[in-house]
Amino acid sequence: MNFINIAGHLGADPEVRYTSSGKKVTTLRVATRTRKAGNDDTIWWRVSVWGEQFDKMMTYLKKGSPVVVFGELQKPEIFTDREGKPQVSMEINASLIQFSPFGKPEREGQATHAAPAAVAAPAAPFGQPDASVMNPYMKGSSAPGQTFDDEVPF
Repeated sequence: MNFINIAGHLGADPEVRYTSSGKKVTTLRVATRTRKAGNDDTIWWRVSVWGEQFDKMMTYLKKGSPVVVFGELQKPEIFTDREGKPQVSMEINASLIQFSPFGKPEREGQATHAAPAAVAAPAAPFGQPDASVMNPYMKGSSAPGQTFDDEVPF
């Protein structure tokens, strides 16, 4: 498998479709920009999101929204556009989507598609530790995560 991480802006609002078997697939069109020798080049990516894993986030994504996508890169397809030029279609099956901290606001003084903190921050891969459960190796410590050298068990 080939995994890739891209950061760019949505070229259109997310599109939701359903397969004939009833599976939900949301498609994002993401534009990334590269600059080589003073020339700007845009690469368009088709990002497929299978199921409902990012549904809460999708309500905040609109055309122009900055996003970061991590996922499996599919084999590129070459096709001929309307002008007869060969083009490459790049597709990613998303594993993780995040709001990008690098997006530009649409207007001065306006935040870029602000989202609630609970939706904006992705969960840790294995969850967050429960703060109410005390760590036996941190006896006497009042602050979570604080430890002392004489309490280290090795």
